[in-house]
Amino acid sequence: MLKKGSKLYSILTGTCPRCQSESMYISQNPYNVIKTLKLRENCSKCGLKYQIEPNFFFGAMYVSYAAAVAVGMAIFLVAHFAFEASLNNSFIAIIVGLLVLMPWIARISRNIYINLFVNYRGEPKNDL
Repeated sequence: MLKKGSKLYSILTGTCPRCQSESMYISQNPYNVIKTLKLRENCSKCGLKYQIEPNFFFGAMYVSYAAAVAVGMAIFLVAHFAFEASLNNSFIAIIVGLLVLMPWIARISRNIYINLFVNYRGEPKNDL
């Protein structure tokens, strides 16, 4: 299921969607706040330009919104029904959970968005 060549592999690992050989991000740590969303210009293996057009990743905001709603609902269900927290405590759990997970959600959203437009082609061949 999570093998190289699948969209899910590229989305969860943050690798180039075309060759899946290297990370799209300068910093591997999503909690490095300054470099969370800093992308490399191009993939060094296949040459894919990550910023396909100016402001390309503005569309990822819609994906981010949907992901944040899904995560918030999951946190609410777990807090309210599994831990039997009050309604106020459940909403506090949502706020804390989203604050903690926001860098991860932002990266996953970008990964999902670029994978909607770029397909896997396999490892680039070295012409030596």
